[in-house]
Amino acid sequence: MPAAEEQPAHEYRVLASETVFDGPIISLHRDTVAMPGGDQSVRDLVRHPGAVAVVAVDDEGRVVLLRQYRHPVGRYLWELPAGLRDADGEPPLATAKRELAEEAQLAAGRWSLLTTHYSSPGFCDEMVLVYLAEDLSPVDRPEGFTVEHEELDLTVERVPLTDAVQRVFDGDIRNAAAVVGLLAAAQARAVQPPLRPVDAS
Repeated sequence: MPAAEEQPAHEYRVLASETVFDGPIISLHRDTVAMPGGDQSVRDLVRHPGAVAVVAVDDEGRVVLLRQYRHPVGRYLWELPAGLRDADGEPPLATAKRELAEEAQLAAGRWSLLTTHYSSPGFCDEMVLVYLAEDLSPVDRPEGFTVEHEELDLTVERVPLTDAVQRVFDGDIRNAAAVVGLLAAAQARAVQPPLRPVDAS
């Protein structure tokens, strides 16, 4: 008999699927899934288009942070420039460049892919690509972009990356993409590990 690690993985087949809600950004599905041992179980899951986030670091080692109100948690959060991958056919790096220009009015001369992560895989398939943007320069917002809703109340600050990392440990920065991105950027700048190609997914 083969060792446990050599046994083929169980195939978690979807036996049935029901769309519970289909909105402009997310959809909610109820799947019946084949489980090990012959059982089946119902799983509710949120389908999400994915997102990008940008750790924008200037020549003085300061990172761009945004303070924005988030209705689901009922509070302002410190975040990175970020946005949904909801533009049809737009590559994620192009989305990151657009979001940096829209939210922080910045462009970057050098881009690196820091991390890709699932923000909450227990119930949602959202994947976030986090980029490091360096060699920053000011730009106008993209033509046709309108500042509205929560963005009218947006605060943009630059703080030393080391201070931003400490704010993660202090509990002041709680947005998942910001936590991941700031810690990854600090590590990348400290030890310069090999990073994946900027167009990787």
